Amino acid sequence: MARDRITTGWRGRGRGALLALLCLAACAGPPPTRPEDPAHPTIVSLNPCLDAILVEIAGPEQVLALSHYSRDPGSSSIPRSIAARYGATGGTAEEVIARQPDLVLASIFLPQPTRQALERAGLRVATFGSPTSIAESAAQVREVAALAGRVREGEALAARIAAPPPAADTPLDALLWQPGEIVAGEATLIAELLREEGFVSHAAARGLRQADRVSLEAVLADPPQVLLVAGEAEGQRHPLLAQGVPGMQVAAFDPSLIWCGGPTIPRARARLRAIRAAVERGA
Repeated sequence: MARDRITTGWRGRGRGALLALLCLAACAGPPPTRPEDPAHPTIVSLNPCLDAILVEIAGPEQVLALSHYSRDPGSSSIPRSIAARYGATGGTAEEVIARQPDLVLASIFLPQPTRQALERAGLRVATFGSPTSIAESAAQVREVAALAGRVREGEALAARIAAPPPAADTPLDALLWQPGEIVAGEATLIAELLREEGFVSHAAARGLRQADRVSLEAVLADPPQVLLVAGEAEGQRHPLLAQGVPGMQVAAFDPSLIWCGGPTIPRARARLRAIRAAVERGA
């Protein structure tokens, strides 16, 4: 009975409202659609290192969203002002699907349920690992660029990444002191960059391996020729370092130059060359 009253009331009083809504929809026309460009698919990135590549090779009209990590200075490899030009997602399947991209770029560690949800929604998903060498990074740039339809831009960036460094005179003994007072292993991209730019690993010479911790006391007891400080731990901010240690040059090294390859590599090269030049001048 109640159902009959509701139905009858809708038929009597709601018909005019329904017709008005249908007319309004017809007058408004179809919803706006994004221009289709098969050669340059729209993209959502869920990884900050892939974000950094995309903003170099593609424009904001093609990149619908970057990962939320690129909005965080502690995890981003691109300037905040550049990240702000793009949308961002928290990485959930619902957020990505709502943007309706042609392509989703993600880490190989993308949770399988998220990937399955994206693919069930008809989205293409491409995953990438973390390059451990300059050659691997250049290859990754080319692969991302091919997927984005930006082969020429990718080749230009890959060429910048693989640019041979100038020959160094005498290698400098250096310790890269990363966030958390740890060191990089030798089979890492940043270690290869240090070698190419004329630095030898103080950590490797002391038998230290990937993520081994080095205290301030250990640094002072056996100082390297160059200490590259890329962290904000208590020991890394100790006044003793600012006062100077005989035989050791201390230089700040932005942690954002460590996390990713791609366009980070030329910036890291430039910083290492500036540090080397300052040490050679005795600054």
